[in-house]
Amino acid sequence: MESVTEGSWQSLPVKLHQEVLQSLADLGFTHMTPVQSATIPLFMSNKDIAAEAVTGSGKTLAFVIPILEILLRREEKLKKMQVGAIIITPTRELAIQIDEVLAHFMKPFPQFSQTLLIGGSNPAEDVEKLKEHGGHIMVATPGRLVDMFRRRSEGLDLASRVKTLDVLVLDEADRLLDMGFEASINTILDFLPKQRRTGLFSATQTQEVENLVRAGLRNPVRITVKEKGVAASNTQKTPARLQNFYMICKADEKFNHLVGFLRQHKQEKHLVFFSTCACVEYYGKIIDALVKNVKLMSIHGKMKDKRNKIFTEFRKLDSGILVCTDVMARGIDIAEVNWVLQYDPPSSASAFVHRCGRTARIGHQGSALVFLLPMEESYVSFLSINQKCPLQEMQPFKNSADVLPKVRVMAQADRAVFEKGMKAFVSCVQAYAKHECSLIFRIKDLDFASLARGFGLLRMPKMPELKGKQFPDFTPVTLDTDAIPYKDKNREKQRRKMLEEQRQQRQQHIERKRFIKNKAWSKQKAKKEKKKKVAAKRKINEGSDIEDADMDELLSDTRLLKKLKKGKISEEEFEKQLTTGKRGTAEGVDSETSE
Repeated sequence: MESVTEGSWQSLPVKLHQEVLQSLADLGFTHMTPVQSATIPLFMSNKDIAAEAVTGSGKTLAFVIPILEILLRREEKLKKMQVGAIIITPTRELAIQIDEVLAHFMKPFPQFSQTLLIGGSNPAEDVEKLKEHGGHIMVATPGRLVDMFRRRSEGLDLASRVKTLDVLVLDEADRLLDMGFEASINTILDFLPKQRRTGLFSATQTQEVENLVRAGLRNPVRITVKEKGVAASNTQKTPARLQNFYMICKADEKFNHLVGFLRQHKQEKHLVFFSTCACVEYYGKIIDALVKNVKLMSIHGKMKDKRNKIFTEFRKLDSGILVCTDVMARGIDIAEVNWVLQYDPPSSASAFVHRCGRTARIGHQGSALVFLLPMEESYVSFLSINQKCPLQEMQPFKNSADVLPKVRVMAQADRAVFEKGMKAFVSCVQAYAKHECSLIFRIKDLDFASLARGFGLLRMPKMPELKGKQFPDFTPVTLDTDAIPYKDKNREKQRRKMLEEQRQQRQQHIERKRFIKNKAWSKQKAKKEKKKKVAAKRKINEGSDIEDADMDELLSDTRLLKKLKKGKISEEEFEKQLTTGKRGTAEGVDSETSE
């Protein structure tokens, strides 16, 4: 399918509905992209599709338009509670985006309903929504869709509703499998009718995707759309209009260069990628304080209810900074992103391509920059060979302001910043150790002292990776970090209350230990006496000499023990006489023995 060229929508071999053409005109889409011109006719002619195309090539319309056309051409119209199409995506942000595109095309067709099923909302509300309004076209994440299938006890029989399904679309299929949704996908497939059209869309075709194609598609048509010209011959996986740069700098200089870059490009729109959620939390707070007069937002996978709101708000901005993890790396279409900045290289080479693909989408210009340490420079060659992704070097900025002292001051003034920095450092080191390209990203060669300085840490954290190591190049602050207060007064008050409770518990524990130790003294004394008697008996049995005084003491103890057994004295009296030495005479023992 490489020879397929784009053209106007009217040039398709299958005629589109007039309202669909009008919606395309309203959105400014006068011509098709290659993946659209290749996919739409086949999808509409009862073919299963497995499409691979570079990120930002217009895959969303390649399945939204066929879904509408297929349902419009359906002989038996869908009833209110029947489902005609399901679109499954790996992330809620991508689901929201597809739902918005679908809503635009659905406006002229009030006979169809759509519903969005994603995490971050109350499942009970989704159940009520489906029971009341239904949903001819569903856009869903795998986990929430499986959950809806299991809500039969609440009056929702989704399994019977999907028997009328015509189209299933798996968007970003490789990511669906990477994120561990394979079991959920298989569960969903078991509920769906076998006679359906299935479209599988992805930027990369992995072995896992190939297995899914064999399991879920019937004699699929495989479509691979590549960039024109040089890009096509090299099977380049990034958009042709994307300029890819890399910058080599030390770990303790990297953050200075990032801040310097953001300060120079305040009027543009940026995505800044970090490796972990903790790094997003920390650096989002720091960058917001250091780069003034710019709208900054942070988003990562551990955010629940906030994610949808933040994503929607950022898409509306003309300029700003979104600090994020790879949750934003796939399929997300944010208008006019000028720069994608990768502060931490991603854990896999394919993720690098998807991050870059958030800019230069559908024919627009865009740029991407990745920051690398000197020991990681070979990653550039690796990407060029492995991902057919050439990079140009960008020189580090001269005279970049050193903002790290300000970061340390912020950490000393607010415990929240100090703690976020420690957590971010730990998570960064752990993520580095798990990097897919372990021959390039070697944890044993990482300069931990330089990295800690780059994080603006006040001291080195305690973690297994640093155990037994010395860091002469890192100078910790002299102040007691335990005394750093929270800037939030309520939080600090809670912390002090907790510290006081812990202090009291420790004091009680010490007193309890002292009490137990004192109580056990008499028992320890009795134990010593018993050991002494056993040793004396052993000497007698061995025929050894024994002192008369020791023999008298031994016999007296035996007499006391017999009295205790016969109930003539209490245990307290027994211990008292044993410890005070009032054991009686040997004659008394003889009389007791003769009895």
